[in-house]
Amino acid sequence: MPLERLDRVVPEPPHKPEMAGDDHPMRKVTREVAFYDGGWTPERAGKVAALFNELAPVWNERTDSHRLDPLEDALERGGPIPGGVCLEIGCGTCRAADRLCERFSTVVELDISLEMLKQASPARAFRILADAAQLPLPDRSSQCVIMVNALLFPREVDRVLAEEGVVIWVSTLGNCTPIYLPVEDVIAA
Repeated sequence: MPLERLDRVVPEPPHKPEMAGDDHPMRKVTREVAFYDGGWTPERAGKVAALFNELAPVWNERTDSHRLDPLEDALERGGPIPGGVCLEIGCGTCRAADRLCERFSTVVELDISLEMLKQASPARAFRILADAAQLPLPDRSSQCVIMVNALLFPREVDRVLAEEGVVIWVSTLGNCTPIYLPVEDVIAA
């Protein structure tokens, strides 16, 4: 399947914070996880889980209604997108679940933070507490893998992605997103 980078058509969110630069700790983790064997350790996984468990009670207050606009745009313009099984890695509080359930026959929401998953509203999606470094899905089982501000584990994404599958990578604040890789790096990884 050809790779496609969608040009921005969704305006930047109002009052976009300047949150991250190349020296941001999560930016460094993101790069190491995507490109280096050994970049993800049990200790690092524990620290990331603890960070997001701590943020979970106020997570939905920290993000605004514009957070999912880039995902909506990718779903509309990034086609054709197969409608079978969709895996969202790093789903957090599952804010995209209802929209994804409208589009895909099966939606699997996965996060490393139990507290984030506890904050989620009821949905028809399957929710799994797991580390994306070892996805609990069979090989070639997902027609679409979505990551919104999520760490990229390229080998696992490649393993679970169906032959004609689609990857949707979204950085909602562009290069100000703490968990961020430029599109070229996502493709290279």
